[in-house]
Amino acid sequence: MKELKLVLASASPRRRELLGLFGLPFTCQSADIDETINNGETPLAYVQRLAKEKNEAVQADALVLSADTIVAFEGGVMGKPADASDAAGMLDAMRGKPHQVFTALYLRENHHALADCCETRVVMRPYTDEEIAAYIASGDYQDKAGGYAIQHKGFHPVQSVEGCYANVMGLPLCHLFCLLRQAGLQTNADIPALCQRHLEIQCEVFPGILARCEADSRVVI
Repeated sequence: MKELKLVLASASPRRRELLGLFGLPFTCQSADIDETINNGETPLAYVQRLAKEKNEAVQADALVLSADTIVAFEGGVMGKPADASDAAGMLDAMRGKPHQVFTALYLRENHHALADCCETRVVMRPYTDEEIAAYIASGDYQDKAGGYAIQHKGFHPVQSVEGCYANVMGLPLCHLFCLLRQAGLQTNADIPALCQRHLEIQCEVFPGILARCEADSRVVI
């Protein structure tokens, strides 16, 4: 195994939880940046830029991993809600409708980096106003793109998912597996099996994701 320190440029407990499945030692360092979207910026360009800027905000003699997750809905971008009212509005707008979740990954050691992005199509179920209110009252909406957590057992807001489930939580594990391997970090963890067991899901897309990631992930200098 390559002897590299791994730093997660995030304070997200969900990302820490998912990264822990790899069995690799890592530390966390929060990266605070301006997340204002630029005029004319597409959701894909926006999320990729934020992941890169978060990474570059962390200065460490280590392999630095950053990620950013957004919800793209009806031509716009939904980031983290400003408050409870904002979160309720997001959930109301998306009720019974599809949206896309993008997570961009950026892995850097000194001036060499690897980047990738994952997209998942999500359809929300037709939850009621009362369910929205109860979820908002729980406070779980905070710090979550689109104002929801797919894994919340009380609200369970999602009707169907096409693509990577972990991506909607903020860290597409098979995409990350490919990046870490390209960076020289080897793990004996069976990530598809661990992901499905940990998240209590059945995943049919991981073979294609692993094959596609190996072909498409690129080095950025």
